[in-house]
Amino acid sequence: MTLSLYIARRFAMTVGQVFLVFFGILMLIDMIEQLRKFSGKGAGLGDAFHLSILNVPETLYRILPLIFVMGSIAMFLSLARSSELVVVRAAGRSGLRFLATPVVVATLIGLMAVAVLNPMVAATSRAYDDLSARYAADGSSVLSVSDAGLWLRQGGSYGQTVIQAGRANFDGTELTRVTFLTFGEQGLPVTRIETTSAKLVKGAWILSGARVWNLNADNPELSVKSWPDGTRLPTDLTPERIRDSFGTPSAVPVWQLPNYIKDLEQAGFSARAYRLWFQMELAQPLLLTAMVLVAAGFTMRHTRAGKTGIRVLYAILAGFALFFLRNFAQALGDSGQIPVSLAAWSPPLAAVMLALGLLLHLEDG
Repeated sequence: MTLSLYIARRFAMTVGQVFLVFFGILMLIDMIEQLRKFSGKGAGLGDAFHLSILNVPETLYRILPLIFVMGSIAMFLSLARSSELVVVRAAGRSGLRFLATPVVVATLIGLMAVAVLNPMVAATSRAYDDLSARYAADGSSVLSVSDAGLWLRQGGSYGQTVIQAGRANFDGTELTRVTFLTFGEQGLPVTRIETTSAKLVKGAWILSGARVWNLNADNPELSVKSWPDGTRLPTDLTPERIRDSFGTPSAVPVWQLPNYIKDLEQAGFSARAYRLWFQMELAQPLLLTAMVLVAAGFTMRHTRAGKTGIRVLYAILAGFALFFLRNFAQALGDSGQIPVSLAAWSPPLAAVMLALGLLLHLEDG
């Protein structure tokens, strides 16, 4: 028990040190990028630091598997150089039994990352998007999906307009049961338009079955008018801007993803990318475990055996290969080339089995 606690502490400390090193490097790089991006918008060093502290957690979370493989390599090399691995084996504990503790710790950290770190990263990502949009002040559209359907916001010389639709096609260019609410300069609603359908073309919405209320009238119900089918309502929205307004699946906390996926599909949009991200988050602890096993397969040998640098290089290359294989599988799953479950679970499962095969060959072969 004492040995297991010692190994667990060494592993957690080493991974934590690698995490802090990456955090420092990414903070410096991101601060320089934020200063370059927003220096013309009046952002100073303090503003760049604020933006970076909100933006860097998402990058760190994405490269967490690489942090684990490098932390594992560092720990196994340290134990090998101090001959502690030799002592452990001499005490009667095999290499596979020794690995049980780092694997358990990696799995626990992975579960904590998904349950706790994921919502925190989602919150900081949304805060960064809001803050950077304020600095950019580009008036970009905002889209959200809820139980009430689809919500859009558009802006322009004609003012701000909030759009609510009961349903939409997959890219948000054809809406049904639509309400347009236009706001004046004072921030008060001035016009309400209800249509049975609206289709987005270049620079306008084509309305069908439109009825218009003048909300500035003494009695808006008496001011209602019907517009002929084909009436054009100006807009600055494009299909690309609507699609980009969704943001990334990582901006939604993992606990909210099932309901968000349900709302998205009820609104008529494809939720494949969000389903894939949800499955990948569930597979995250297994991926971190695979990284530990991959590192152990190449570096858990005594340094007197020689070729330490080559084995470290192989371990790093194997970790990066697994990381990019996971991203490649994600791209295939996102495009519908392979099933979502296969894209999320096959890379970590394959890595675990291959690493275990290598360890069995080296330890007991």
